[in-house]
Parts: sequence; structure tokens; C-alpha cells
Amino acid sequence: MHKRLLFQTVHEPQPGQKWRDLCALHWPAYEQWYLSETERERPGYLACYNALQRHMPELVPTYERLCELAGGGDLVSRLLSLYRPPAYITGCSQAVLSNPDNNMLVRNYDYPPELCEGTILYSRWNGRGVIAMIDCLWGVLDGINEAGLSISLAFGGRRQVGDGFGAPIILRYILECCDTTPEAIEVLRRVPSHMAYNITLVDAEGRYVTAMVAPDRSVTIRRVPVATNHQKRIEWYAHALASETLIRERQLSILVGDESTTPTRLLSAFFVPPLFRSDYRHGLGTIYTAAYYANDRCAVYHWPGKSLSLSFDHFEETSLEVQYVQRSVATK
Repeated sequence: MHKRLLFQTVHEPQPGQKWRDLCALHWPAYEQWYLSETERERPGYLACYNALQRHMPELVPTYERLCELAGGGDLVSRLLSLYRPPAYITGCSQAVLSNPDNNMLVRNYDYPPELCEGTILYSRWNGRGVIAMIDCLWGVLDGINEAGLSISLAFGGRRQVGDGFGAPIILRYILECCDTTPEAIEVLRRVPSHMAYNITLVDAEGRYVTAMVAPDRSVTIRRVPVATNHQKRIEWYAHALASETLIRERQLSILVGDESTTPTRLLSAFFVPPLFRSDYRHGLGTIYTAAYYANDRCAVYHWPGKSLSLSFDHFEETSLEVQYVQRSVATK
């Protein structure tokens, strides 16, 4: 079984033609996904707009501009709000290595390749430069801003779905509006998430947390540097078994708990099992590894045999194709 994904970097400080082209490319797939539970299950435009205005007002001008670029249609505008979207489930492992010399966030994104946009976007929408792997056209799977604040998400291993936003737009909001971990914590406490997610972040001062968000209970903020796909305890046993969430969490905890672990050693662990996964047939294979260096304000993306370094001073537009093979991965 072979699957391919084209990754590309896009440099566009303000939303324009490049974003419009991305929207046109991905919209057919997103429209199908958004309507997968029928249109009646999705909130109306006014509810979407009002929720965004209430919880993340700083994003509204950018949201309005993106809706305009997307053609101003009702359905695409509702989707772009990411308010009460359809449920989606990922794998993912993430860890922070924080010491006087290094403040580093590393993550593996485990997901079906055919459902990943593969776009790394440099933007400057609200006065802060942001480099991020995007999802749902402007949301964030993981990323860093000019202040060095770095963030990533992982599915929280619970099936509950409720009133709130898709996690990618919450991460976008944090990178657009926050410089530090304490500021990000305040956002995570007040902006509702429609599903359970573990959100790990670190800032340039080395302050790190993992926030466990959910639609049916208050957010839990823990000063732990690792997260996989469960929260305080296993609640969805079939998913926990298939994703090996406990095994991966233990591996990461051992690594970051060892004072001799270097950034190179931690990063290398993400390239091999159990952290690196190749079960692409069931949508649990590793799509990419991202490393964010808070002190240096830079990002490095990795695939087997290939890497891409980006920073706010040097962001080159390029593309590369990755081929995913069950049990092994090769880069073309």
C-alpha cells in the first residue's frame, strides 16, 4: 500500500491570492467533510460568527477577510469559523525538553495522509509572525510565533463532542494573540473546545504545560512535558490499544525525565517505534515530525531522509513529495 502527500511552504504575510488558491484546492474535500453528518448538524452562519466574536474577537477581521477570499458563501464561512465542526480523531505524540540551554517542542502527527493539507504557512495577520502547519484552511496543528511560543495538539482519547471550537482555531488564536505560556493558559481556560484534546506548549522562558481540554468538563492545566492520546486515565480502551498511547507516553516520560537527554536524542526517538508509527492503512501512521525551538524562533520539519528548516528570517517557498508505505516510509 502506497500513499503520497505533497508538502508545500507558503509565505504570505497577509491573506491574498496564495491563500485563495489553497482554499480552492482543498474546498471540495472540506465541503464533503463538513456535510458528512448532513448540513442540519452544523450551526448556522450567525451562530458561528457570534461565537467567534464572543470568544476570539481578535480573529474576526482576519476571518472576514478569509471569507471574502473564499467567495463569501454561507457554507465555507461556517466552516472557516471552526465552530462545532464534525468530530475528527488523530494520534500524535508530543514532548517538551526544557533546560537553561534548550526550550524545544517536538511532535509526531499521526493521521491519514490523504486527509492532511500538507501546508506550512508563514503569516503576519495580527502583528505577530506565525509559522504553522495548517489545518481546516487556517487552523493550526502545531506552530511557533515570533515570541517563541510553540504549541501542538493531540487527540485526548475521549468520544464526547459538545459546544465549542475545533482545536486548530484555538491554537491559531493563541499564536496570534499570546507571547507567553501564562497568556496561553488564560485562553485555554475560557475558549471552549468541541472535543477532548491535549495541548502542549512552551515559551522562550521555558515555561511549559499540557492543557487537557474537553467539551464536558473544565480544562485541566498540568505542568507535564509530554502528551499522547489520553487524559487523566484511559476512557476509550479500543482507541488507546490501537494507538498505543500508554506505551508512547512512557517512552517520552523516560526520555524527558533523563537529565542526559539532549535535543538530538529526543528528536531521534521520534523517528523510530513506538513513537514513529507506520500503520497508514488504519490512519495511525506518522505523517511528519515537527521540532520547534522557542529560543531560536525556528522550526524544523522531518520526514525519513528529509528535513526542512524554516525561520522568521529565512522562510523559503518550496515543495516536496513524501511517499508513505505500510511498515516503512521513503521520501522522494
